[in-house]
Amino acid sequence: MQSVYDAVGGSQERLAAYWAEALGGPTLYSDRYGNESSVVRMHSGNGAHEEMDRRAIACFDQALADVGLTAGALRQVMHDYFTWATTTTVAQYPESADDVPEGLGIPRWSWDGPQR
Repeated sequence: MQSVYDAVGGSQERLAAYWAEALGGPTLYSDRYGNESSVVRMHSGNGAHEEMDRRAIACFDQALADVGLTAGALRQVMHDYFTWATTTTVAQYPESADDVPEGLGIPRWSWDGPQR
């Protein structure tokens, strides 16, 4: 029987590649899987979902605590990045995935927040 991981197309590898690129690492996601437009489309067209976003952020914060990141700069930057991405970049097109423009680049995040 196919594993759940295989059924979703190895999403852990895609997610790890995305996070690595977004946090200043190599461009593995862009090189292998697509650009930000494809990521934003996956999260678009579902209407506004502020409550779901708050719950996702709370779950992420709990996951950080579960792996021992309860304080410090790394914990803060991870929380800030996830909150920013959840409430801005992937929430921009609530009406339709067709509204997402082509060619968006993966936003980069640093210790000081979004890189411009």
